[in-house]
Amino acid sequence: MSEPHSGRPPARGAAKQPPEARGLLERMLEFLHPGPDSKTELIETLADAEQRELIEPESRQMLEGVLRMAELSAGDAMVAAPRMDLLDIDAPYDELLGIVIDSGHSRFPVYEGARDNIIGILLAKDLLKMQRAPELNLRALLRPTVFVPESKGLNELLRDFRSNRSHLAIVIDEFGNTAGLITIEDVLEEIVGEIEDEFDEQSSDTGIYTLADGSQRVAGDASIAAVNGAFRLALPDNDFDTIGGLVAHEHGRVPRRGEVVRIAGLNFAVMLTRGGAVRWFKVTRAPDDAAEA
Repeated sequence: MSEPHSGRPPARGAAKQPPEARGLLERMLEFLHPGPDSKTELIETLADAEQRELIEPESRQMLEGVLRMAELSAGDAMVAAPRMDLLDIDAPYDELLGIVIDSGHSRFPVYEGARDNIIGILLAKDLLKMQRAPELNLRALLRPTVFVPESKGLNELLRDFRSNRSHLAIVIDEFGNTAGLITIEDVLEEIVGEIEDEFDEQSSDTGIYTLADGSQRVAGDASIAAVNGAFRLALPDNDFDTIGGLVAHEHGRVPRRGEVVRIAGLNFAVMLTRGGAVRWFKVTRAPDDAAEA
């Protein structure tokens, strides 16, 4: 019995090709021009496309950030619990306002009793409402808290932030304790890099910035000479070119986000890590009784 003919005529000029021939042709083309078989090869392909000026450097960096973000979890990008700026629900209004002004954040977790007992999120703009209406109850101004596990993927977390219209989540560990917090800005920075804000004031091209609270933000690749000049130190620069390398050596390993390393009377708190290296430190003077000689 003959096969039924299709009602659609073949395209003009199109040559009929048996399935096995098409498969062979595709295999030959794939052999001559193989595509990337892994994420590493794909990143190398993007780098090659940049060198050939097919894409801009900024586009390559963002695409690489998207690829790498898929491998990261909330625990990788969060601010560790000891570094969180929290508000006590029972604190006086003036004390709360002082913390808000000094930190420069727009959202704050609020706790009651113990720091682990977070009962809501307060927007800085909502706190200002109490200046005009002191009778307002602070509890009534709190927004619901979003809790996520440390293992939650950043790509999934970004979808949740967008769908829930929330900008901050509390990260909890496997035992239900507060491990840290993460914001939508933390997630986006894994794609686009560090996001500057209006509270940052660049002191020079050395990678050292003055923050709103008077502390310094220092790039991990800032030269030791620049750090010595900014803080009037005499850190050795014979074996290391960058402050990140020196801090990792003194600590015994690359510190994680939220960890603090004390060197020469300064506290180097890790703000952001990327690619196995520290991207930014927050540097403050250590208390006199704890400062190193």
